Amino acid sequence: MSKLVTIFGGSGFVGRYVALRMAQQGWRVRVAGRRPDEAGFVRTYGVVGQVEPVFCNIRDDDSVRAVTRGADAVVNCVGTFDAKGRNNFEAVQVDGAGRIARIAAEEGALRMVHISAIGADAEAESTYSRTKADGEAAVLAHMPDAMILRPSVIFGAEDQFYNRFANMTKFTPILGIFGGTTQFQPVWVDDVAAAAEKGVLGTAPGGIYELGGPDKGSFADLLREMLGVIQRRRAVANLPFFVGQFMAWVLDGVQTVSLGLVHNSMLTRDQVRALRVDNVVSGSEKTFADLGIEPVAVEAVLPDYLWPYRPSGQYAAIKASAKNLKI
Repeated sequence: MSKLVTIFGGSGFVGRYVALRMAQQGWRVRVAGRRPDEAGFVRTYGVVGQVEPVFCNIRDDDSVRAVTRGADAVVNCVGTFDAKGRNNFEAVQVDGAGRIARIAAEEGALRMVHISAIGADAEAESTYSRTKADGEAAVLAHMPDAMILRPSVIFGAEDQFYNRFANMTKFTPILGIFGGTTQFQPVWVDDVAAAAEKGVLGTAPGGIYELGGPDKGSFADLLREMLGVIQRRRAVANLPFFVGQFMAWVLDGVQTVSLGLVHNSMLTRDQVRALRVDNVVSGSEKTFADLGIEPVAVEAVLPDYLWPYRPSGQYAAIKASAKNLKI
């Protein structure tokens, strides 16, 4: 275990999968985050002492340098949906990404992988998408050979996409959404981690890669597929964007008036703007095919982690089978 990788946000949704893969490759892994006391589970990814959670604040040079020193490679998995506060879009997705790249270069790290997002565009209407593009530029300014990964919406056991809407079906007969016709190309979290692994190992060149799964469909169609998996009948209503803008304005206003005590994690104005744009591979950048990775289909994974949302949970299959018994 002579090689060392520092994974910023390594205990998060994507980062934990990258950490696991690098531990399996025999690398020492530093999992850098703001709450290392809550990241103890990553220690089980390797042998004793191989995977270490460490504190890091990516808004501070000394903090980033301390966890980068001695690393052969770095992976930045940190992102945010917060438009305001100390950890806002600019601080995390631009300044933070640039700081990691600059210090990685200064400390002699040979490789860097940066997780961005499909739709990253310096001219985008969405601030999230603009700062993703600015973050990419900040990374490449210091690590020109870095691998930039732009995934579509990521799904997996810990996701905040399918899990969120599946949970909503417990409380409402209608799933009201905005941007129901907007196209998405969901990508499995471990496929993204596999791409990052190739970047760290140097088995794939740097550059921009757009990562989309084999399934492409509208927002509404993806939710209907999910409803089939969890065996619930719910109406999917595509609401007008002006309704979403008004709701988001109210929710953002509540957060502002409460001075952040009430955090808007439901729907922001920037999310509504982002939902107007398709979230699919453009065809102008490298993809999974260039990495030699065959992405996994949504239908192959969803049943493995959405079964708790079925009316009968883990007993759904047994219950269905029992109906066929003849007495």
